[in-house]
Amino acid sequence: MQRLLFPPLRALKGRQCLPLLAPRAAPRAQCDCIRRPLRPGQYSTISEVALQSGRGTVSLPSKAAERVVGRWLLVCSGTVAGAVILGGVTRLTESGLSMVDWHLIKEMKPPTSQEEWEAEFQRYQQFPEFKILNHDMTLTEFKFIWYMEYSHRMWGRLVGLAYILPAAYFWRKGWLSHGVKGRVLALCGLVCFQGLLGWYMVKSGLEEKSDSHDIPRVSQYRLAAHLGSALVLYCASLWTSLSLLLPPHKLPETRQLLQLRRFAHGTAGLVFLTALSGAFVAGLDAGLVYNSFPKMGESWIPEDLFTFSPILRNVFENPTMVQFDHRILGITSVTAITVLYFLSRRIPLPRRTKMAAVTLLALAYTQGSVLLNFTFKISDLDEGIRNI
Repeated sequence: MQRLLFPPLRALKGRQCLPLLAPRAAPRAQCDCIRRPLRPGQYSTISEVALQSGRGTVSLPSKAAERVVGRWLLVCSGTVAGAVILGGVTRLTESGLSMVDWHLIKEMKPPTSQEEWEAEFQRYQQFPEFKILNHDMTLTEFKFIWYMEYSHRMWGRLVGLAYILPAAYFWRKGWLSHGVKGRVLALCGLVCFQGLLGWYMVKSGLEEKSDSHDIPRVSQYRLAAHLGSALVLYCASLWTSLSLLLPPHKLPETRQLLQLRRFAHGTAGLVFLTALSGAFVAGLDAGLVYNSFPKMGESWIPEDLFTFSPILRNVFENPTMVQFDHRILGITSVTAITVLYFLSRRIPLPRRTKMAAVTLLALAYTQGSVLLNFTFKISDLDEGIRNI
């Protein structure tokens, strides 16, 4: 190090920039490090002079602080996963449009008296979902869907507090390194953006349609954006937490390892795209168009795939095409995960990486089997209704 630093510094001796250098002083009593005694005439760099003068002291986060931050982000990723699950339940129970107002603080208090519940129910009756679908709904039934949506919104607020409050605390304590600070700021910003997307999505389902007989539903585009941002938030939080908690494994950069890494990134993108296509299926109720598998009705490729004009509209707005695309993407994702698993077995990998590959494969086939079982149940129900 001396050979690299000191000759250039000596070469600067006598130039205009000499004031930027200063003789090294003897180590002070409060310095925790041990310095080698210096000979007269030796000079230090600008940063070393600033550190010795006490003006540029830098306290890097300790390993213990990194572990605390990593565990915090791991908990945050769990809360985001819970929000996604609760949002799916809210979608299945068709409760998302029961709360017609959006107030950050005011709506945190649920109705308590009979008069407040009746006033809330009357507000709901002014919107298309009640007029077209739920015009015979009772107050007791309304309370159920209202509490479902209320739970989802309150959980979202809990997620926001779980990110923002500890982030401010850790920032003030100096437990965040420079790189982690940028990630934490991005995560907190994404949480706020997620809340705005939720409000924007619900708003689309409360608007009056041009055709009074159209079934009220939220925009599939906004629903996909809401789900996609939640998945990005979850993955980013989990990735950051694991990078702080788990020690990195230094494997030789072989050709097989690089290929496996690229294939894993491609598979992750494919799974993300499949999830987004599922949001379009949910937004259009496209899962109810065809309830048979692997065929769609009596054919492998339905005839009504391209009924909309222009053709590109079919990909996002034609329920048949949306369901067809989701099926193809789902099958492709399971196939890619299977290939990824077998590729991982050909390379010497750490134990936790092998466990992750096995877990991913098991989850992929579990997901596929659950969806197939659900499809067959719907098909049996439809057949029973026809026989009646």
